[in-house]
Amino acid sequence: MKEVKQGKVYLVGAGPGDVELITVKGYNVLRKADVINIDLLKGLTAETIFVGKKKKIHYYTQEEINDLLVKFAKSGKTVVRLKGGDPLIFGRGAEEITALVKNGIDFEIVPGLTSGTSVASGIGLPLTHRDLSSSIAIITGHRKNDGEDSRSLPKADTLVFLMGLSALDKIVEDLLVEGFDKDSKVAVISKGSLKDERYVSGRLDEIVNLVEKSKMASPAIVIYGKVVNWYDDMLKSRCSEKEKALLNNFASNLF
Repeated sequence: MKEVKQGKVYLVGAGPGDVELITVKGYNVLRKADVINIDLLKGLTAETIFVGKKKKIHYYTQEEINDLLVKFAKSGKTVVRLKGGDPLIFGRGAEEITALVKNGIDFEIVPGLTSGTSVASGIGLPLTHRDLSSSIAIITGHRKNDGEDSRSLPKADTLVFLMGLSALDKIVEDLLVEGFDKDSKVAVISKGSLKDERYVSGRLDEIVNLVEKSKMASPAIVIYGKVVNWYDDMLKSRCSEKEKALLNNFASNLF
């Protein structure tokens, strides 16, 4: 019986959402794949197995996903595990690497644009500024246990929370408990880099109500810091009078 040559697993970052923001290397890896976990690009002939997750809805557990990667690689397949953003930024990439190493599977990481920086850049919101922000912290909005107590937050000039929409009230509570300025502005960007991208901003102590009124949808990132004030000032300077009135009433803004 002919021995099957073992395949390889690629953990690929797909970027923040817009398919044009995947890297050239990521695109080339997709084109040669035998098995992919999501159908991102047209014209690919690979077998697709959807293993996506939504809040409290998991089509496969992480352990089952690990087992699939190992199984297909052992059968000689070239496997692509496509992940939003970067595969090692809150993407459970480390858990998958552990499973691959334990089973002797060859693998490669293809970095991607994390939404923690690219979504803000896409709308012209700088996370750093020579006068306002010399440090950034990227934090998960999700907690491993829903009942987890308030956490200690880093004292960076700009804080970026990924997957933060459903936990916005808890994020705000944590910031206030840690002594962050309630008058500083917070921005929430929903569906970053996509056509239905939306932006809402307001003071820390009012952002939850503003976002609830706007009916924003996940995925979304949350940004706290003086750079949000700077951005809103710049946004107002290029808006029409009607758009300025909407901003002054803290309405949501469509991009």
